Amino acid sequence: MSQDKAVLTCALTGVLTDPNMHPVPVTPEEMAASTKEAFDAGASIMHVHFRCQEEGMGRMPSWDPEVGATICDAIRDACPGVIINMSTGVLGDDISQQVACMERIKPEIAACNAGTLNYLKTRRDGSWAWPPMVFDNPVDKVNAFVDAMKANGAMPEFECFDVGIVRSVKLFVENGFAPKHPDTNLVMGVASGMPADPRLLEVLMSYLVEGTNWQTTVIGRQDVWPVHQRTAELGGHLRTGVEDTFYLPNGEKTSGNGQLIEHLAQCAANAGRSIASPAEAREMLHLGAA
Repeated sequence: MSQDKAVLTCALTGVLTDPNMHPVPVTPEEMAASTKEAFDAGASIMHVHFRCQEEGMGRMPSWDPEVGATICDAIRDACPGVIINMSTGVLGDDISQQVACMERIKPEIAACNAGTLNYLKTRRDGSWAWPPMVFDNPVDKVNAFVDAMKANGAMPEFECFDVGIVRSVKLFVENGFAPKHPDTNLVMGVASGMPADPRLLEVLMSYLVEGTNWQTTVIGRQDVWPVHQRTAELGGHLRTGVEDTFYLPNGEKTSGNGQLIEHLAQCAANAGRSIASPAEAREMLHLGAA
């Protein structure tokens, strides 16, 4: 399958964004409708977080396997052939709820946070936007997630927030617990991680395991779009959605995921690349391979 094709992922909703303030889908019906807009615009993969369904609780995450299953069933019904990429991010060493969701949903891809990061952000006055926190992903936790993903037929997508985490993925391969060609997601734009700077991409590519499929997750405002464009030019796969940004390249706020994916597809077209169908994405990413 030609790498002239780009696989598009829609980051559907995120983990804590308040639906009363931003256009993030929460209910199964909202998730399905937003997925359909993104799917029709070219996204083959939906990166999914699950939200509490109780009244007034939609900004909070849920790890109830039945909530996850209801949402994923609605997404799959709305978009036959779509690929589910399930978030697994959690603080602490207890991953039992995330594994239970994976066992119930059977995603084809599962996001695997590949290293620990001080997760920080300041406001304009220098105060913390939230209490400083450690997004803890020690090796034993990463290894346990990879084992659970293998057991449930999900390809690990190694999410890397910093250069040292990118380099760690190669060590996971050398140690033998990660796939020989680990799918790698370069997460850029977190204030305490890698910046959303297109100049960084060629450096990062030099640290990837040879033969790896890679993509960028770019978090921020309209400044994310030059990184998407450079990713397309360098042969990476592409992701956006209201989890990552609310802004279009011209600085206007998006109406939702469909509009963001339309602009992402344009980045691929600008680089002379066409968009992979779900079947082509499965082949390119070796989904379902032993």
